[in-house]
Amino acid sequence: MSSQPLARISGLRSLFNKSLHKLKRPSVSQRLLATRASRQKWEFPYALYGGRHTVSLLPGDGIGPEMTTFVQEIFHEAKVPVEFEEVLLNTHFNSDDDFERAILSIQRNGIALKGSLESEYTDPTFSKSRNAVMRVRLDLFANVFHCKTYPGIPAKNNVDIVVIRQNTEGEYSMIEHETVPGVVESIKVITRDASEKLGRFAFDFAVNNGRKKITCVHKANIQKKTDGLFRETMEELSKEYPNIEYHDMIVDNTCMQLVSNPSQFDVLVTPNLYGLCVQNVVCGLAGGAGLYSGKNFGDEFAVFEPGLRNTAMHLRPNVANPVAMLNASLDMLHHLRLHSYAQVIDDAIRKTLVEDKIYTQDLGGQASSLDVVQNIIRHVRERY
Repeated sequence: MSSQPLARISGLRSLFNKSLHKLKRPSVSQRLLATRASRQKWEFPYALYGGRHTVSLLPGDGIGPEMTTFVQEIFHEAKVPVEFEEVLLNTHFNSDDDFERAILSIQRNGIALKGSLESEYTDPTFSKSRNAVMRVRLDLFANVFHCKTYPGIPAKNNVDIVVIRQNTEGEYSMIEHETVPGVVESIKVITRDASEKLGRFAFDFAVNNGRKKITCVHKANIQKKTDGLFRETMEELSKEYPNIEYHDMIVDNTCMQLVSNPSQFDVLVTPNLYGLCVQNVVCGLAGGAGLYSGKNFGDEFAVFEPGLRNTAMHLRPNVANPVAMLNASLDMLHHLRLHSYAQVIDDAIRKTLVEDKIYTQDLGGQASSLDVVQNIIRHVRERY
């Protein structure tokens, strides 16, 4: 082949690559930081066919399949333009091929609603948590957990706290080995790049959501290199955000202060393991695991799930509180810019809890899961 056709092919390839780059989906961070004005503008969407968004649905284990079924029923009543692509990944469908199909589905659609996957840690053949590996594979670097007490709900305290947790490093790096029989080492990895990425996400989140204060949670008095780097990175970033009040606090003191005086906190930014512990404390203060949702963000993908990722394998059907999974689905709708649909369902949930006071057993009531869902559906129908 002559050099002229080769040059022409090379030029076409370069033009194609430039065009493809222009069509690349905006990162989740870019979407999250959009202003109210920009929300009205057209953006390159997630998977959208015939005016309906396609979302990967991973029911998971335990109560997950039951809870995601409730989501679908309520979405149907609210006429939400979302189609779910269900992917089986659980203790019964847990091969590497099953896992890869789930990853491929999320990569194709860009967004997922997920129940928790049971980690069989007592099984000697158990290696790594599918939940953790999925977050690493999709680079879901930030977990956002917003806990705001519902008025009148039985709770230990009134809180309005956001925990932003590093999602792919730290103790969850999953690097462990047995050096000699009876001696096991686990490697905790903290990098400046990942810490800075999370920190910038957290400060931008605070600015764009009217938050006034960020507290960095760490254990740098003991973990001087790893947590020291995390704390140092957050402190450096704080200088770029003079309107956000910044403090840092050791993790054990943070847990005590959360119980004794939670109103002092606004946004907490944490490494991986500490974030999980802090989230559980905050959730326990505000009514429990059945109410609150969690959001996982990367540059390209987003996964929404109940905040504490509890499979509740021991619960019998029609007992669990469906609100946490429903709130996860509302987070997903807001992320897809389907704000009006999310508001209808959110209003129905709040009326059910705050006005009608229909509580499942975890909140001290006697209502079944279906009782809560049917009451929510009743309020949704009133809007149509």
